[in-house]
Amino acid sequence: MERRIEIFDSTLRDGAQAEGIYFSVDDKLNIVKKLDQLGISYIEAGNPGSNPKDLEFFERAKMLELRYAKLVAFGSTRRKNIPVQEDKNCTALINADTDIISIFGKCWDLHVTEVLQTTLEENLSMIYETIDYFVSHGKTVFFDAEHFFDGYKRNAEYAMQALQAAADAGAACLVLCDTNGGCFPHEIAEMTTLVRERFATAVGIHCHNDMGCAVANSIQAIQCGATQVQGTYIGFGERCGNTNLSTVIPALQLKLGHSCIPTDKVKLITHTARYIAEVANYILPGYTPVVGKSAFAHKGGMHVDGVQKLRESFESISPESVGNNRNILLSEVAGRTAVANKLAQIDPTITRESPVTLEVMEALKELEHRGYQFESAQASLEIFLLKKLGMFKPFFELENFRIIGEQSSINKQSSSAMIKICVAGMSEITAAEGDGPVHALDRALRKALEVFYPTLAQTRLIDFKVRVIEQRAATASIVRVLIETTDGISVWTTVGASADIIEASWNALVDSVEYKLLQDSRSGTLKLKGFRLDEI
Repeated sequence: MERRIEIFDSTLRDGAQAEGIYFSVDDKLNIVKKLDQLGISYIEAGNPGSNPKDLEFFERAKMLELRYAKLVAFGSTRRKNIPVQEDKNCTALINADTDIISIFGKCWDLHVTEVLQTTLEENLSMIYETIDYFVSHGKTVFFDAEHFFDGYKRNAEYAMQALQAAADAGAACLVLCDTNGGCFPHEIAEMTTLVRERFATAVGIHCHNDMGCAVANSIQAIQCGATQVQGTYIGFGERCGNTNLSTVIPALQLKLGHSCIPTDKVKLITHTARYIAEVANYILPGYTPVVGKSAFAHKGGMHVDGVQKLRESFESISPESVGNNRNILLSEVAGRTAVANKLAQIDPTITRESPVTLEVMEALKELEHRGYQFESAQASLEIFLLKKLGMFKPFFELENFRIIGEQSSINKQSSSAMIKICVAGMSEITAAEGDGPVHALDRALRKALEVFYPTLAQTRLIDFKVRVIEQRAATASIVRVLIETTDGISVWTTVGASADIIEASWNALVDSVEYKLLQDSRSGTLKLKGFRLDEI
């Protein structure tokens, strides 16, 4: 039976606790707007009593015009042995001026006596009085029952008493938290069912991912009657992260038939994930379910043949439904059918029996023998196929480049690159410095090309990998360079291979730039300063 499931995103609070993640106030505001566009129900934006940045955020957030989402301020119960009215953190939550407040309180007696170092009775008073205080001020309160599942295992009666105190005080939702992330689905099911049977108050679920079960545990809780799922949008958070909402939402909505976000917003799931990853400067793993670039990638011959005959044979959901793309991987072991299907995406007249199909297969084998690998570099593969079909026209030509490296007396390495390129018969010479030869060359190339193509200023490298292919050859070994690039919206990977690491890097850099310009040309956004497009 279809049910309305509330999605509660805590990327800006739980997610900000992940190692290497930092959000400015502007970052947080932009993410709020993006999550609202997706149709998320609630966005937990921070703890206004913990730092000046969150205070500034809540002040500026008052100017936001949100269509779907409601902002939530997060904080703890009052401190022990003081009136709630005198607790500065509680006052800050009131001043945040959100309609909804999320309050966490202890449900594990071990934490009460050993961490808070207070009595069990005082902790229950802290829960009741804090929630009652906010409810009396007209706030909707969600109670995050911290360590509920571990607390229930140790002292079931007390864990339930903590929930009872929250419910009696007027909490709108009892959110059961697997704070240590160590529970398994059958445990979540048993305890969630018991809570649902005992309380009329709505129940939510908040899971951490320390055992890799956060998504499964959250889905299990929903199946047992919970109506709210909390998590971070692409899963990052403290320690091993939180429930990944970009996985849970399509699982609940597309697989189980529940309503989480507006139907017409489902296709934005992948775009939203990649946007948040870009703002967070986080490399989204390709294997991330649903939204990763490899989520719908097929390589094995039988798998490729099957999915192209019948999508359901190897895909649980369609990539288009969540805004992702199917990716047919080609390698030296690819069959003729796979190659033909890839070529047919460019030229529908090409078949398995077309002469060019065999030519491409042989060329692929030769390139991979020389160190290239296209499975992870689909942008380079597309450019390669276009060239083989005579359908690619370069956007610039290299005339020459020179790289100079130096080692200073204070062990500081630096490099400079000078480059001369030609676009539409016009030459441009420029130079740039970098923290190494590849960095310097990348900066010089982009600096030169931005004179002609302004949109290249939007791009940046987000990953650079070098792998030695033939280690026995020592320093004369062939190396493979993979470069991952983004323009803030899309992410693409290119590859180069050579016994010369500079040449390998250059080839990958050129493909990266050419691919961006190719996509701009297709979308009609390519701008060439001072020239008509038909001149290039």
